[in-house]
Amino acid sequence: MTASPPPSPSASPSPSPSAPRASVLFVCVHNAGRSQMAAGFLDHLAGDRVEVRSAGSVPGRRVNPAAVEAMKEVGIDISAATPKILTTEAVRASDYVITMGCGDACPVFPGKTYLDWSLDDPAGRGVEAVRPIRDAIKSRIEGLIAEIDAEA
Repeated sequence: MTASPPPSPSASPSPSPSAPRASVLFVCVHNAGRSQMAAGFLDHLAGDRVEVRSAGSVPGRRVNPAAVEAMKEVGIDISAATPKILTTEAVRASDYVITMGCGDACPVFPGKTYLDWSLDDPAGRGVEAVRPIRDAIKSRIEGLIAEIDAEA
């Protein structure tokens, strides 16, 4: 009787379908620019590995057109996104809460990771002024993904 060969050392186990995904909530005042771009990048770069939410303490009526255009330039379409009100439930359901100028409006719960990203507000600015904000957000999202992956 011959023994089966041992598994290849490079073979890695598949993630369990029931493994919990990290959940991230991005919060800014109007949920129309920074938080929408951050959500778009995280959704695009992390895929289904991370659950993405965004909200605003005083949500606007629509996503900033300059933010939509700036994201379209890098192949991410956030045109269907809509500003949402920040709720206690959204914070409670998130592992990471990343604020971008929401002030003290964000409820705080133990066991969550809170980060505050100081970024210029793209409100009222053209796409030329939004591009550097977009690029700064992308850089932070890449770092966040690395942090989430390291903790998984």
